Amino acid sequence: MSNVTTRFFRTGSAADPFRLRDGGEMGEVTLAYETWGTLNEDGSNAILLFHALSGSHHAAGFNPDIEAINGIWQPELHEGWWSDMIGPGLAIDTNRYFVICANYLGGCYGSSGPTSLDPETGKPLGSKFPHVTAADQVEAQARLLDDFGIGKLVAVIGPSVGGLLALTFATRFPQRVANVISIASGYKTTVLNRLVLFEQILAIENDPNFNGGDYYDAAPPLYGLALARMISHKTFVHLDAIEKRARQDVVQPDDVLAWYRVRDQFQSYMLHQGKKFVKRFDANTYLRINDMWSRFDGAQEGDAGSPEDLFARVKDAGQKWLVFSIDSDFCFYPEEQTELVSHLERAKVDVMHITVHSDKGHDSFLLEPNLYTPHIAWVLGRS
Repeated sequence: MSNVTTRFFRTGSAADPFRLRDGGEMGEVTLAYETWGTLNEDGSNAILLFHALSGSHHAAGFNPDIEAINGIWQPELHEGWWSDMIGPGLAIDTNRYFVICANYLGGCYGSSGPTSLDPETGKPLGSKFPHVTAADQVEAQARLLDDFGIGKLVAVIGPSVGGLLALTFATRFPQRVANVISIASGYKTTVLNRLVLFEQILAIENDPNFNGGDYYDAAPPLYGLALARMISHKTFVHLDAIEKRARQDVVQPDDVLAWYRVRDQFQSYMLHQGKKFVKRFDANTYLRINDMWSRFDGAQEGDAGSPEDLFARVKDAGQKWLVFSIDSDFCFYPEEQTELVSHLERAKVDVMHITVHSDKGHDSFLLEPNLYTPHIAWVLGRS
């Protein structure tokens, strides 16, 4: 696919602020986004895609630079994370559909976030940037769709954390969605995931350079963010895959901590993942998205009293759902998709549940497009 360019959508102002679910507000809000394909005249061929935790709006094609992001847009990000899924003749066929993906509020790839400048001080907002919820995220993206003149979507699609936002969009704006494709995601954050996320939050908060989130004019909390990434990475990649990858690595001579010298390939591999990550991500952004994920409850985000109330809207709107599980997933365990599907079935929603058999773990949706393509193409093709 050819080069793509990041664009920027702005909404809200000091006089008419963007109001947050938790009671706060923001002035002008910016969303960085990219699109693929051509929007038809009546805006009826659009698909909204939500990215994963540390992903970006750059889902397909090649983008070597994003305005005003400085060095954080590393070469490994230049190729879209789903280029094998989005494009002419692919599962999400851009000959037929107009696809749009936006970087989340709190993000570090062009959307309003902790690295954005405070108009009063001219310095990064840092700790002043508020907590954001899934409901806040989809409200901002609904405004982006309004700006395009898009009414009802062919589909909302989301892998991982993106699946939580796909669910939230579909239940907060049920009449705007025909199909929902949720990949390796869930309905409500589990206790286990909350604990794993809390470990990552503590890793960043306890870095001596964190300074409450106001570190942009000094050394950033690299050790804390690297440790957070290492904690999460073992849930994204199946342990067998980690073992295979680590055996290909060589222990580097500079792999030394304060006193401990890294002694095997597995430790070296995980440390390498952490070091690589801190070059392309911001610690405050990681905290904001983890916080959103940790607090996620589908009914709460949809302002519903129960799962039954929430998914009754989905049934009434005539939505059709495709839910993917990955049998080797240690991040969003297959039981989480089973819970989601059970809620949908009790509401008599048209739902198809596919279990992908993979040895790649949670990251299968990034690494094995052939396992997802036939089902996604079939669901979209019947629209």
